[in-house]
Amino acid sequence: MIIGVPKEIKNNENRVAVTPAGVTEFVKNGHTIYVQSEAGKGSGFSDAQYADAGAVILPTIEEVYAIAEMIVKVKEPIASEYPLIKENQLLFTYFHFASSEPLTKAMIERKAICLAYETVEKTDRSLPLLVPMSEVAGRMAIQEGAKYLEKPMGGFGILLGGVAGVKPANVLVLGGGIVGTQSAKMAAGLGANVTIMDISLPRLRYLEDIMPANVDTVMSNEYNIRELIQSTNLIIGGVLIPGAKAPSLITRDMLKLMKPGTVMVDVAIDQGGCFETSHATTHEDPIYEVDGVVHYCVANMPGAVPYTSTLALTNATLPYAIQLANKGWKAACTSNEELKKGLNVVGGKIVFKGVSDAWNLPYSDVSEVL
Repeated sequence: MIIGVPKEIKNNENRVAVTPAGVTEFVKNGHTIYVQSEAGKGSGFSDAQYADAGAVILPTIEEVYAIAEMIVKVKEPIASEYPLIKENQLLFTYFHFASSEPLTKAMIERKAICLAYETVEKTDRSLPLLVPMSEVAGRMAIQEGAKYLEKPMGGFGILLGGVAGVKPANVLVLGGGIVGTQSAKMAAGLGANVTIMDISLPRLRYLEDIMPANVDTVMSNEYNIRELIQSTNLIIGGVLIPGAKAPSLITRDMLKLMKPGTVMVDVAIDQGGCFETSHATTHEDPIYEVDGVVHYCVANMPGAVPYTSTLALTNATLPYAIQLANKGWKAACTSNEELKKGLNVVGGKIVFKGVSDAWNLPYSDVSEVL
């Protein structure tokens, strides 16, 4: 198969979808791989390293899309890439269709094969290609939240861990999945008082067992959220419904219950956000304020730490990408249920229910395209 790796062009997105080590594996399996010049620069990989591993370097993104049967990316295509995508071209990347109607309609129109990292799912319902970036984003959420709690950054002016004789900050984590668990661990490690909420009692029992003493678990419901946000300094939104739009757990009217200078970090922004007042921001312009509450809603948080993120992501994606290249997408998805669940849009049809529900568009069963 002919594989293309374009340079990411989303704002401050420095990750790359395939490392030189990954190129070596594709070549060993008999595939040809084209990498756009400087695609790996932001992650610390040079064109020479890719060429030494067996890749052909192409100067422009247009050339990569034109020649490739499978495009492997990190982030969803943006508007300038839409015309480059060919009918029946396989795109293997994060799509987050439920947060973007224009992207969904564009991929339907292009009749591409869209296989989304975020909905590849194991039998235990874990999301192997979302986990590594959720780990990064969960940990980063606390770093960014701590920074924006500083007074010059618009926050309340409180140190997460406090000092002797001064109480630490209160951190509320919404969602007990990968993002929430990593956020709670980081915040607890810095000495904050942490509360983590989830709707699953078994999950809360598990978290109660593994978390340090400065982490409390509370059942997630509107009443409890309204109570807790009144004394909280930093709120992390880490809820996820795979492939579907995130629920709004904090509504506009709740902001009035919060202290001015409270910081909210919406890690769910890729799926539309779990705060009603959220809208996607960039690393270049990461925050805005609503009713005195600082909102951090960067949609590609792990892009700020590309060396770590690229290695963590490609460790997870490469085995699946090799399967797709070796067998072709149809055979790979037929024989591998995990990959089948990654199919979102195929040949102009939506084959993932969460996406059709998000935009009230027609849904086709995946068996129709396989």
